[in-house]
Amino acid sequence: MNTIFHTTDDIEKKTLLILKILSSEQNPIGSRILSRYLQDYGVSLSERAVRYHLKSLDERGLTRLAGRHDGRVITEMGVEEISSARVHDKVGLAISRIESLAFRTTFDPKKRKGLLPVNISFIPKEYFKDALDAMAPAFNAGIYSSDLVSSAEEGKKLGEIFIPEGKMGFATVCSVAINGVLLKHGIPMDSKFGGILQIRKEKPLRFVELIYYSGSSLDPSEAFIRGKMTSVRRAAEEGEGKILANFREIPATSRGIVEKLVSNLKKAGIKGVLSIGEMSEPICQIPVDVNKIGIILVGGLNPVACVQEMNIEIENHAMSTVMDYGNLINFYELLRKKQ
Repeated sequence: MNTIFHTTDDIEKKTLLILKILSSEQNPIGSRILSRYLQDYGVSLSERAVRYHLKSLDERGLTRLAGRHDGRVITEMGVEEISSARVHDKVGLAISRIESLAFRTTFDPKKRKGLLPVNISFIPKEYFKDALDAMAPAFNAGIYSSDLVSSAEEGKKLGEIFIPEGKMGFATVCSVAINGVLLKHGIPMDSKFGGILQIRKEKPLRFVELIYYSGSSLDPSEAFIRGKMTSVRRAAEEGEGKILANFREIPATSRGIVEKLVSNLKKAGIKGVLSIGEMSEPICQIPVDVNKIGIILVGGLNPVACVQEMNIEIENHAMSTVMDYGNLINFYELLRKKQ
């Protein structure tokens, strides 16, 4: 029988991940559910092993027992621990989230069934109708990953995310949906960076800002929106502006299959692909590796960026969870309901 030894770093990374899962939940979670959630992040821990980690976290004051059996909730100290986690634990988090959500994507564009990755935004409930009105130009101009959205009131859930008090939750389809669908068809997609794409005369021109996923703990779109670096509304109404976009690469030999999948995705309401380049040729002034093709994806948070541009403060959680395709509705249907 082989003995598996775990380093201190390995244990700390697992406990930090447990804390992050607990922080995203409103109700107590037991070892069985935690074990299942950890598998979604590529971490295999038995219920017994999870209980061991939880006991250690209890002793450190980072979690506490709540409810029946072994249900735990995160404490204030636990929340502080996440925010002050070691820098090298945070590096690469964005790319890890992309890979995890792509793996969890089960959407079949032909059957129009399955799970899709989504971004979740928290909007003050008194401004929710104004926020939807602010998003309309982006949806009208097609500056989105999908026109399928969802909303939920405080105390309810969107995917695995609880909506806090005083907020409305708003879900938009994440561009990682493309990664997930391609992955399920055996096509690897190399996610390079998220950036600000300059639009001129209604066409993509060049990236003027970018953040590589491999070196960032924060989703680039969140950073750009928070920094008020977009002009999505202007791009939508005047054809000139700066929008959120992402750069990917695929093997050149997969082009035919990818184009067919992209066509099927469009029919299902997922229209995140802005442009597909030529083999080894630059696209939007970005060089492409040998035997690869560059792809520009529209950022799923572009409509939400319009809200920030109207000075309505929102809290964004990009690439945060997955939702069933059947639970999403067309943006204009939601807009009519809120009239």
